[in-house]
Amino acid sequence: MSFAGAKLILFLGSDLLVIRRDHSTGIPWPGYLDFPGGGREGSESAEECALRETQEEVGLTLPRSALVWRRRNGPSWFFAAHLPAGRAEDVRFGGEGYGWQLMPPEEYARRDDAIPHFQEMLSAYLATQG
Repeated sequence: MSFAGAKLILFLGSDLLVIRRDHSTGIPWPGYLDFPGGGREGSESAEECALRETQEEVGLTLPRSALVWRRRNGPSWFFAAHLPAGRAEDVRFGGEGYGWQLMPPEEYARRDDAIPHFQEMLSAYLATQG
């Protein structure tokens, strides 16, 4: 099944890793808080896309087995993964956007500068964590 891209809801410990989007021409949601991820390249799977983009954008390599949740939303796939808090030391920002930060997921869910449908995907994932 065809798709356009994939995003990763990535937890380092109990915090969510987010990226501040830049203001490049044509970029949707400029300046908003984003999850690692992006457009599909070639014939890669949605999982491969999310993992590759995460490695490119924040320098973290995850095995496919780290993906604990998945949901399709229109042309994109969303995944969730959890890594130990100490992996924040391994983050190497790849330069797409204005930088990265960690925040509690509840904060992302209520921020005015978070991408609304990403907030919905985060809430859908958190609802499964009961």
